[in-house]
Amino acid sequence: MKTYILKESQINKKTVDDLLSRSDEQNRNVEEAVSRILDRVRQEGDAALFSYTEAFDKVRLETLKVTPEEIQAGYDAVDPDFIETMVQARENITTYHEEQRADSWLKHFGPGIRLGQQITPIQRVGLYVPGGKAGYPSTVLMDAIPAKVAGVTSIAMITPPRKDGSLDPNILAAAKIAGIDEIYKVGGAQGIAALAYGTETIDPVYKIVGPGNIYVATAKKQVFGRVDIDMIAGPSEICIIADVKARPDFIAADLLSQAEHDEMASSMLITWSPSLAEAVKTSLYQQMDRLPRREIMKRSIEDNGKVFLVDSPAEATALSNLIAPEHLELMVEEPMEMLPSITNAGAIFLGAYTPEPIGDYFAGPNHTLPTSGTARFSSPLGVYDFVKRSSVLYYDRESLADVSRRVADFATREGFYSHANAIVIRFKDGKER
Repeated sequence: MKTYILKESQINKKTVDDLLSRSDEQNRNVEEAVSRILDRVRQEGDAALFSYTEAFDKVRLETLKVTPEEIQAGYDAVDPDFIETMVQARENITTYHEEQRADSWLKHFGPGIRLGQQITPIQRVGLYVPGGKAGYPSTVLMDAIPAKVAGVTSIAMITPPRKDGSLDPNILAAAKIAGIDEIYKVGGAQGIAALAYGTETIDPVYKIVGPGNIYVATAKKQVFGRVDIDMIAGPSEICIIADVKARPDFIAADLLSQAEHDEMASSMLITWSPSLAEAVKTSLYQQMDRLPRREIMKRSIEDNGKVFLVDSPAEATALSNLIAPEHLELMVEEPMEMLPSITNAGAIFLGAYTPEPIGDYFAGPNHTLPTSGTARFSSPLGVYDFVKRSSVLYYDRESLADVSRRVADFATREGFYSHANAIVIRFKDGKER
């Protein structure tokens, strides 16, 4: 885990992007491969899905859609105590996201004028849930529940099958708990294509949400415009700002909680205490040796783990805001006092007893978060991602007459004479038309 000593003059966007190896370069081979997959699914439909599932997931399927009996069997196979855990998580996620609901409004803006906004849910949404080697029931809950709270009535979930053609029972149980009953055994870029374009079995959707590997992320990027997407997710990130009183073992454990995701995950510590930095590094390697997935964590920490030594808390928050991490922990004595200075972060965890995993699974805020610095301009997945806003306008005759000359003149000056005519014709010869 490398240590970098940064002075105030070095805390800038270029330095951060260079240190984190962030760039706009794309993997052309992936882009081209995904493009071919999308085209084939668009042309061949289900046949392409069966073919790609056999090639990539090593399983030959006869049907794509999961039956109600399969969903129930998956639910019944899960430990009842874990079912209760997921039910409690559902309640927490629902309660939190209900606070994000927005209301339509229509107000008077003058005599004879009413303007407003109408909120309507997206009619049909696709959820991508990673699967195959591992199952992620938390993703099912985090993606489905905000859509349900928003009022989406048609939700299609896709997830890749296991080698025997089945789906992880935990994923099926989470889907049942979240109220999802339209599920398909398909993943990868081909699954994204099916949701975007539709096939004989899968009806197309209007928006696709959910994380995936680089092929899934690239496919989402390529179908954006035909459908909406939530975000293009990169490797997982955690950044911890810590003072000298923070527990090194807590910090090390939280850094490793993200390092175990994959070798590309980034675990970062920002502190103004050199002694704390060294203690964290010592604890990190001690804990790593005792935990499963140690080889993944070791590669992640060695390649992407970083300690930034700065001179003050102010410099720490300035650096963090430039990093704009997916997960930010404020492991300081007074986290509430530091919170107002944080402007860029996907999720902010306050204090020593709010570790990142509480947000991943149970607390309620969404764990689908902006990565790779995109928290500078984007937000966690929420109810607002599953609704549309329509402008609403009403003018009566008198209110339009009062401004007709100005509107017609505005249109004429832009060379849009028919725009002007659409105003003028209503008052031609002083008669209402």
